[in-house]
Order: sequence, then C-alpha cells, then structure tokens
Amino acid sequence: MAVSAERPVGIDELLERVRSDLDRVEAADAYDAAQAGEALLVDIRYAALRDRDGLIPGALVVERNELEWRLDPQGSHRAPEATSHDLRVVVVCNEGYASSLAAASLRQLGLRRATDLVGGFQAWRASGLPVMS
Repeated sequence: MAVSAERPVGIDELLERVRSDLDRVEAADAYDAAQAGEALLVDIRYAALRDRDGLIPGALVVERNELEWRLDPQGSHRAPEATSHDLRVVVVCNEGYASSLAAASLRQLGLRRATDLVGGFQAWRASGLPVMS
C-alpha cells in the first residue's frame, strides 16, 4: 500500500472543502422547493432524534449508513424516490454538519444537485416550518 505524501486533513478543513462545492439551502428555501416538487428532502437523523424532535412532513427518512444505497438511481436497493441523477436532494441532519458530508458523498455517486440544509432540522424547526410528531 502506497503512503500518501499529503498532509492529513482535519474535519473542519474537510467540511470547509466539501461545503465550497455545495449550493447549501436555507430552511425556507428547502421548504418551498419541496412543496413545489423541485427537491426531495432526505432526513438522515438517527431514530432517537426523530422520536424526540419530530419529522419533516414529506421527507424521506433514510439512516445515514444506508443513504448511498437508497439514493443511487442505479442501485438495486434504491428508494422509489431515487429516480434520476438529476434529482435535487436536500440532506437534513440535526444541525447541518453530517448532512454536508453526506451530500458530498451523494455527489460522488453522480447526484450532481445533492446539497444540504444549513443548520439542519434545528434550523427548520426554529424557522417555524411544519414538524410532525
């Protein structure tokens, strides 16, 4: 195995790099896009957070460890909503950190319009947008 001469990248730098390639969206814009059928909201929060804080109505819930398999339009385990590489996916985590990394991973699969929600579910709720218990 070859050893890389590149210096290690810390998570803060990685997050900054990843986000520079994303067209991140604010909660109100994500809501509008979802309502217009122009974006699929994908909630990757773990069950305890969903149980505690509620759900975004209409969002597809996919555990983070299944995300790539469920959203790959060519995958054998894809969700019915994963119809095309042109699908605009807005990934939602709790506070908008893990979702940035998840959106970058989806982009590596060819989902070129994948992005994430600035501030995550907490920003959604703080904006007064709909939440189901």
